[in-house]
Amino acid sequence: MFTHLQGKLRRQTRALNETAEAGFTLIELLVVIVILGILSAIVVFSVRGINDKGQGSACKTDKATIATAEEALFANAGKYGDMKALTEGGFLSSASNWYTAAVTSTGQFELTPVTKADGSIPCAGI
Repeated sequence: MFTHLQGKLRRQTRALNETAEAGFTLIELLVVIVILGILSAIVVFSVRGINDKGQGSACKTDKATIATAEEALFANAGKYGDMKALTEGGFLSSASNWYTAAVTSTGQFELTPVTKADGSIPCAGI
């Protein structure tokens, strides 16, 4: 049989072991941090292309809106007009930031992408 002191010592040892096993080790925490880093890198690279797709969709929509406004102006006035004529005539609410509309010397409508100050063309090839 155990004496009273042996039982007390055994309870204290058991309590110390239970508290030591309750936490995480440094290795376990580092593994979790590495896994979270890998997952965040995957998310960043997969989300990066979404912005490009959104820009392309906005360019296509803007181009279609200007073309529709130009057709409405032609149906109303019998001639094509530039961006100023489209906005002043009420066919567009505001001038486009991505395209310029102009009338060529032959009277044809021409829509060209705008070049930014840094030399980039956001809607090139669309």
